Amino acid sequence: MVNILIIGATGFIGGDALYAIEKAYPDADITCLVRNSDRGAVVAKTYPKVKLAYGSLDDYDIIKEEASKASIVLNCANCDHEGAASAIVEGLSQRDTKSFIIHTSGTAILCFADMGKSIGAASDKIYNDWDGIKEVTSLPDDAPHRTVDKIILAANKTSGGKIQTAIVCPPTIYGPGRGPGNQKSDQINKLAKAYMERGNAFMIGDGLNKWTSIHVHDLSDLYLRLLTEAVDGGDKATWNDAGYYFVENDEFEWGDTQKKVATEVHKLGLIKSTEMEKITSVEEADKLGGFWGYNSRCRALRAKKLLGWSASGDSLVSTLPATVKVEAVDLGLVKKGYAETVEN
Repeated sequence: MVNILIIGATGFIGGDALYAIEKAYPDADITCLVRNSDRGAVVAKTYPKVKLAYGSLDDYDIIKEEASKASIVLNCANCDHEGAASAIVEGLSQRDTKSFIIHTSGTAILCFADMGKSIGAASDKIYNDWDGIKEVTSLPDDAPHRTVDKIILAANKTSGGKIQTAIVCPPTIYGPGRGPGNQKSDQINKLAKAYMERGNAFMIGDGLNKWTSIHVHDLSDLYLRLLTEAVDGGDKATWNDAGYYFVENDEFEWGDTQKKVATEVHKLGLIKSTEMEKITSVEEADKLGGFWGYNSRCRALRAKKLLGWSASGDSLVSTLPATVKVEAVDLGLVKKGYAETVEN
């Protein structure tokens, strides 16, 4: 029987991955690390067969112990937590048999060239995870998420070849999650929330910078395909130095998306107009958060070529009305029964 440890199961990404994995492997021995009994109860209500381990990402010894019991660790929690990543590696290194880490990073790692320098500017630079893999796995040390990426990329060597690693690097994630905890994403939701709280819409610089996007269900499908490869021995997938997987289905321009979000917020009557305030200060843009002013362009080739993965979920644009309404409900600005899309 396969033993799987999932870290981040009550979060948006990890919860949806748990849904997909448990459905595909109902008899697997799955353990979820949860922060406390309240979060554990949320998982247990939907997945009574799933085992629970209690601890936070700061509980090094607990993570190390639980990892030592698992043949596969899926880490969907904070991708910048060095201690948790190191604990996973140390725990799996204690095993006598081959084990696997599937770690979640993020394409904010590609924003390093813009950060602190320019906002809303166009860029022609596009990374890919196939013939451009060496460039991707050797980005500057000051790039976001790079510190933990390096811990994972080195795990095969530090474990004496025992551990096989894959890093999944998603961009802007959207769509409704299916997990037992948080079911909403980050960037688009925060943008809508910022418009509502400020009472006006804004654009970062000229809004010409681009990102890619992925529906959370398609992201979970890649986790599931990599996990299945690990269960089967891992021969079809690539791991370690070449085990880096972008996951995206489309590219969008942030300025255009900011306008579309503003339109949806305006439809709810939560801002007076769709006129866009232009944010020209790098410092102010950074305070707003969300990486909305930077470029992060990539192409997901490896998963398509090796695993037959492809995206099939709804487009980012088609989910914007529901996403905006969810934020309005959570802020108490719209009643939950406002639309059927919010009632679930």
